[in-house]
Amino acid sequence: MLTEQESLMEQNQILWTPPAPLRQHSQMAKYMRWLSGRGLGKFTDYQALHAWSVREPEAFWQSVWDFCGLRYEQPAERVLGRRSMPGAEWFAGMRMNFAGNLLRHGTGALANEEAVVCHREHGPPQRYDFADLRRDTGALEAWLRARGVKPGDRVAGVVTHGYEALVAILAATSMGAIWSSASPDFGADAIIDRFGQIEPAVLLLVNGYHYNGKQYDRRDEFARVVQGLPSVKAVLGINSLPNTGSLNVPNLTNWSVALAEGQGSEPSFTPLPADHPVYILYSSGTTGKPKCIVHGAAGMLVNHAKELVLHGDMSAGDRLMYYTTCGWMMWNWQASALLAGVTLVTVDGAAAHPDMNRLWALAEQERVTHFGTSARFLAECRKAQLQPGERFDLTAMRVLFSTGSPLLPEDYDWVYSTLPGQVLLGSIAGGTDICGCFVGCCPLLPLRRGEIQCRFLGVDVVAMNEQGEVTDGRGELVCRQPLPCMPVGFWQDNNNERYRAAYFDTFPGVWAHGDFVAFTEEGGAVIYGRSDATLNPGGVRIGTAEIYRQTELDANIKDSLVAGRQINGDVEVVLLVVADHRLSEEECKLLRQRIRTGASPRHMPRHIVQVPDIPYTRSGKKVELAVARMLNGGGSSDNRDALANPGALDAIRQCLQQAGLLAS
Repeated sequence: MLTEQESLMEQNQILWTPPAPLRQHSQMAKYMRWLSGRGLGKFTDYQALHAWSVREPEAFWQSVWDFCGLRYEQPAERVLGRRSMPGAEWFAGMRMNFAGNLLRHGTGALANEEAVVCHREHGPPQRYDFADLRRDTGALEAWLRARGVKPGDRVAGVVTHGYEALVAILAATSMGAIWSSASPDFGADAIIDRFGQIEPAVLLLVNGYHYNGKQYDRRDEFARVVQGLPSVKAVLGINSLPNTGSLNVPNLTNWSVALAEGQGSEPSFTPLPADHPVYILYSSGTTGKPKCIVHGAAGMLVNHAKELVLHGDMSAGDRLMYYTTCGWMMWNWQASALLAGVTLVTVDGAAAHPDMNRLWALAEQERVTHFGTSARFLAECRKAQLQPGERFDLTAMRVLFSTGSPLLPEDYDWVYSTLPGQVLLGSIAGGTDICGCFVGCCPLLPLRRGEIQCRFLGVDVVAMNEQGEVTDGRGELVCRQPLPCMPVGFWQDNNNERYRAAYFDTFPGVWAHGDFVAFTEEGGAVIYGRSDATLNPGGVRIGTAEIYRQTELDANIKDSLVAGRQINGDVEVVLLVVADHRLSEEECKLLRQRIRTGASPRHMPRHIVQVPDIPYTRSGKKVELAVARMLNGGGSSDNRDALANPGALDAIRQCLQQAGLLAS
């Protein structure tokens, strides 16, 4: 069995180093020279730059704003005033517009360059330039104004990942309305749970969607949504299924009619305070109604600029394809790349239709420079033994983003065994809570196997033990200084009580994110899973990701989930597995031995239970807590509408009962 130090040494193998062009010409390298030229400091390496960014937050965030060419109508009186958390005051006195920054290339040199390329499961791609995007944004804003929408009103969409959703967020935020969105595979109750709290004035609805070769007519389901949202004054219908017919709901206007009605109108880009809400995102909602997380305009803008331009190395002419839905924060994140003149390549439908090579084929076809996906997708590619680097011309690709769950070291190996050597594997980690990242990639640093490269600029994150002390080992991921991307609050949260309880009660005065993490001597990060799902057998905290690493390598196991069962003052590790056949006692014994050898004796499951399916949220995260509550006598508060496959919980309950692991 490997000792912990030997395991870290194994993971510390360098798989990628920055080539000379990146060291000289990446946006991060240009930024460092730009800082020097303005007398803000000469930094010998990234570590020195990061240290300055957290030591001098006002100078740092102002420099990001200026370097990235962000716009305002009126400058801030001060970048950072009050520094308490929660309640930090960012860019007081500034007046600016979020959409005006994302659409700044709608005129000028890039106006006729591609802004959005939309791929669906059927039909040819649709292509729009920056001038098209600006024109349609102005038209839709005019239509919204004609329906009485005012700054501060909510505009919500149940929309597919394509052009209409981007026009809608830009039109809403141009006039100061607040955007919120969900994916069309959500059930009516799940949508009402979200939008019912924020009371939208206008609702955008598709009539259905395509997925995995099938057509899903959602007209009846979405009629229930409209009925359940009495605040809605008008509905904007999008016929994503052209041959299905329009929605049958009151006050409906179809998309083409709305654009024709507002044709010729320019976007207003209404100047608003820096903390004016730009959009509302939602927690997963697996234990009740989702929390409504409100994000401010200037904070989102400057943080996304930092992440996309500096850490992601994006600039005009680059092409970003992030596989996401409009119900996941990565949709909002990728939309902000428009500010840099980047072309967004949107993909609607299943990643694996007609087969697992679909996204890689599109990356070749569109000459994608930046490709984003989930860790789960990369693991599935590895298991399927795909070789996209051999089958497709991916020489344009420079960055491969991965997020959603910890990326296994073996997936790092797979990427560098098949993709072109210049590709930087950018594992990034943050959350809906900040609609951004705490840790991620950097074009100036080496990439080590199994590690996220670095803390992001301006982010003062450490690992903290249960006593509230910074630790060199594993601990809670804690942010000790305010960030502009922290929420301005939760919707209708009196005195910030729910907001404070969500992030600041664990360690008063600092943000506890809920991830279990360790930082390496080189500054890299290894995430071991959610801290609320960590296990404590024998009183020792272990991360679920370490067990998943071993099950992922077992050829018999298609999927797995780990939870803890409290018994006699201790915790038993319970491992649920999905397999193509009934596992024999010998196969279970070998799996236990693999976990014992590859992780530690404490990681070895006391029980292995075979189940037909693993529950996931609609954004693709395993629902470990629901199973843990089930094992420990809870679960009645679980919100099934938040799950992509709620039937999995029923099947798991039955399997656990048969195994004698549930209280009678």
